[in-house]
Amino acid sequence: MFPADLRERPFLYRETAPTGAGGRAARGEFFVLSTLPPTDAGGLFEIETRPFAPALEIGDRLEFSLRANATTQRSETVDGRRRNVRFDVVMRALHPIAKGERAEARPRLVREAGIAWLARQGEGAGFRLPDPEAVAVDGYEQVLVDPEGRRGGGRAVHGRLDFDGLLEVTDPDRFLSRIATGFGRARAFGNGLMLIRRARGG
Repeated sequence: MFPADLRERPFLYRETAPTGAGGRAARGEFFVLSTLPPTDAGGLFEIETRPFAPALEIGDRLEFSLRANATTQRSETVDGRRRNVRFDVVMRALHPIAKGERAEARPRLVREAGIAWLARQGEGAGFRLPDPEAVAVDGYEQVLVDPEGRRGGGRAVHGRLDFDGLLEVTDPDRFLSRIATGFGRARAFGNGLMLIRRARGG
């Protein structure tokens, strides 16, 4: 769909799994936000395109949906050297909990860690959460992206969270710029694309 020789990936994407007749999963669909128009030289896709240029103002409220690899970075001493180490926010929250207590604590910690991460994202990305308690934080899972460990260092996994709720725009230019580049890490694996629409009645 996009040239393979580009130095930087010109798109973000998110896969959805619509439900077909009888509750069975229908063929997958992808939402894609790109700086270049997609092409279908091989005839494998049905492509529908539309421009993305929302006119936003400070105070606008938007419903959003985001699937993200939520991480945090800290400086730690590793093998006698100070290094910046990146952590999955959920796994970091679970780490100090005794193993026998993690299952019970997990739903609460998933939500707390997720909301805290998203609020921090908003501080630098031109939005805020007017009612954090109303934001749904679901679907935490660890996704295996390199089962054979071919990249070295063992099998590669990343955690992902689904967020759905309401946000308020505080800086339209910064917000739209951040939507274009994505939120969180592991964006090559379908994370980071925030879907937005005008809030009902807003």
